[in-house]
Amino acid sequence: MGILSNTVSICQFQVVGQLPVENLGEWAGEALAANAFQPIDQGSEELSVGWVQVDDFKDTSFASPQAFCRDHYLVFSLRRDQRRVPAALLKAHMERAEEEFLAGHPGMQQVPKQKKEELRDAVRGSLLSQTLPIPAVYDAVWDTRSGLVTFSNLSPKVVELFEAQFKQSFTDLRLVAVHPFSRAEKVLPAEIKPALEKANKSNSDTVLDLIQDNQWLGWDFLLWLMYRTMNESSQYSVDQSGPALEGESFVAYLNDRLILVGGGDSGVQKVTVAGPQDHFSEVRTALRNSKQIEEAIIYFEKQEHEWKMTLKGGMFHFASFKAPAVKLEKDNRTDQASEKEAIFYERMYVLEEGLQLFDSLYCTFLRDRLGNDWAALETQISQWLEKD
Repeated sequence: MGILSNTVSICQFQVVGQLPVENLGEWAGEALAANAFQPIDQGSEELSVGWVQVDDFKDTSFASPQAFCRDHYLVFSLRRDQRRVPAALLKAHMERAEEEFLAGHPGMQQVPKQKKEELRDAVRGSLLSQTLPIPAVYDAVWDTRSGLVTFSNLSPKVVELFEAQFKQSFTDLRLVAVHPFSRAEKVLPAEIKPALEKANKSNSDTVLDLIQDNQWLGWDFLLWLMYRTMNESSQYSVDQSGPALEGESFVAYLNDRLILVGGGDSGVQKVTVAGPQDHFSEVRTALRNSKQIEEAIIYFEKQEHEWKMTLKGGMFHFASFKAPAVKLEKDNRTDQASEKEAIFYERMYVLEEGLQLFDSLYCTFLRDRLGNDWAALETQISQWLEKD
């Protein structure tokens, strides 16, 4: 699912480092071109990774800024082509190669270890040369105004690959994952940030420690939202910058599917509760048994528009993020390039509006969670969980 799809899974990064003041497009184009994708169709290489244009995964040209610059956005895709040899096929061919070797060396009862490794390399190389590489493409949008990069995949291996390719291409910059604590720092007003620092359970500023030691942010946020969904008004107000106007009203609630985790005698236990929730009875039972909500589907509604996302509470990744469909009114004067550009801007508008609503919701939670009345609210939530 690409960034232009109505449904996409995304994670976000903050770019750290200084961008050039002038000729940003030329600078970015040179960096992307120097690390562009190299085809391996005609060879036997196992893997190739590099940048391609977001509109055409076969186009590796970045000479023209118009190909990847959209106002203050830089848009490009990471392409990974990989050959894979099925294990069963490799095993069958290895057995045949060993039989042929032993047939040519009657005095040997088994293939020596060194020779077996040589045979494996030769067999694998031969099979790779007969196998077509499988392409995979992942989109990235870099908002140079805010410094946010949105990447359209959540696989840890793919994300790691993207970070490495970005670092190799833009050597003076680095990506820092936007996680629950850093997102809290971003959305909170200055007067509440000291309370967040006081609640910080990490003794280190490293990203991994801030994520691991502050898992309570995701757990408490999803618990708070579930309680609000059932017992409070689901009406909220926009208080973060973005496409929607400040003060606009929207609705947010949990439903359909939640995943809870907790430790047990046999290790980590996971509970999935699926289907429309009337009273969250199963979820409340799991919470009473020391489980925590790790993942949940959140709905947002503003006027006639609806957004739906699966929030992964540990990292604040947004899976299956569905935004309002982009509809472009065309006339006979609209060319293909203009159409693609218009669709991109419309798509980014609804995507960023959905994230704006999420940030506004998250800020509302943080005001409660870090406020003086949290202990009383926590008691109310606990009493509600105990109800039959």
